[in-house]
Amino acid sequence: MKLLPRYTDIADDFAIENTPSSVSNPQLLLWNEPLAQQFDINMAENDKVQIFSGNQALATPAVALGYSGHQFGHFSPRLGDGRAHLLGALSDDDNQLWDIQLKGSGITHFSRGGDGRCAMGPAVREYIMSEAMHALGIKTTRCLAVVSSGEQVYRQSPQPGAIVTRFASSHIRVGSFQYLAAQGDLKGLKNLADLAIERHYSEITETGAQRYLMFLQKVINSQIELVVSWMRVGFIHGVMNTDNTLISGETIDYGPCAMMNQFDFDTCYSAIDKQGRYAFGNQPNIASWNCTRLAESLMGLIDEDDERAIELLSPIINNFSTQFNKAFTSMWEKKLGLVGQHEGDHELISELLKLLNEHKLDYTNTFNSLTESLLANAKVPKVLHAWMLQWQARTNNDSYTIMRAANPCVIPRNNLIEDILLEFTQAGCSEIYKKFKLVMDKPYLFNENSAEFNHKINDALNYNTFCGT
Repeated sequence: MKLLPRYTDIADDFAIENTPSSVSNPQLLLWNEPLAQQFDINMAENDKVQIFSGNQALATPAVALGYSGHQFGHFSPRLGDGRAHLLGALSDDDNQLWDIQLKGSGITHFSRGGDGRCAMGPAVREYIMSEAMHALGIKTTRCLAVVSSGEQVYRQSPQPGAIVTRFASSHIRVGSFQYLAAQGDLKGLKNLADLAIERHYSEITETGAQRYLMFLQKVINSQIELVVSWMRVGFIHGVMNTDNTLISGETIDYGPCAMMNQFDFDTCYSAIDKQGRYAFGNQPNIASWNCTRLAESLMGLIDEDDERAIELLSPIINNFSTQFNKAFTSMWEKKLGLVGQHEGDHELISELLKLLNEHKLDYTNTFNSLTESLLANAKVPKVLHAWMLQWQARTNNDSYTIMRAANPCVIPRNNLIEDILLEFTQAGCSEIYKKFKLVMDKPYLFNENSAEFNHKINDALNYNTFCGT
């Protein structure tokens, strides 16, 4: 496994060499063989355990990355990888470079007094959720492995520890730009922006200020696509801080994430999100807010005069809502199999959302039953029968295919994930997960096995998720 160094030439103190801390008794819990094959990773199990626990150093020195972040709206100028080590970059079978990072691998220069470790539950959650999101067709970081440490970590109570290996097309965050901007490092900002463009948006050929204006627009496009995809399946990120916003448009950090069961735009499960800042329906506004923070960080690359830079950046930022609403409406049209745009479609969608919220209908199951009702394969809740008369008049022979591609039959439901995590922490494996994975690998394929994992769960009042830090 030949790795290339990453980010070491961006700026001083941006990628600081740090060595992962060894653990006492590592054991392999989860291994993603399809992902391993994609990167031609072939090694004995003991090598997997030693390398991906951090016990065995590789030829390329590991680094911890610096970044800033607005956490729940409050700016922290120096955050960084406090419990993660970037091992380097590896080329996949399409010759694309991907970062490999260990998370939970010990203290770094950015640990800020923390222990640098990760409990097994959050490590397994990240693996399962990121792979489920990948199966759902949503851009995400991936997980290669989870290795138990054989040691305890101390949070609210002692818990078994683990290290998760994460793949990302890059770990460049909005907070990465904020970090360099806060230091007034214009050269570092340019280096980082050029690297991001080369890696993610190589179609940008403009020069000068226009190059970085186009970069901002591309990031906005990616964020809109991502958040619309989240909302299509009912995903609630839970901690959309700027340090958890990748400029690639991939989902990262599955700490307090959850899936919406009963439809409600105000759904918020995160125990640390007391104000509902990152609730299901607030995610578009937060994405816009985060992109505005990126724009602020890029000002020095746009024009040395701040007023002129703002004048050039503002139209791009101000168009976010118009651009998002267009994509958001298109998403609902696909979920309902509406072909073309007709007068009254907006009212049709709005009425359905009102009924979903008023009757606390299950989001996934309702759209799944509407989809299958086109083939007379499912019963739709009675409260929707009157509304369906108008909807059915807007469907045609293509509607089923469109809806089936937009509406999953199965999602990683919150209660199911908690049951799986409990089994892993108690036994180091999960029979539930083995069965669930067979269904989750093909989430849009309707079959009788999906029903086992689709029971309506009323967790709106008593389910909480927690950050794994």
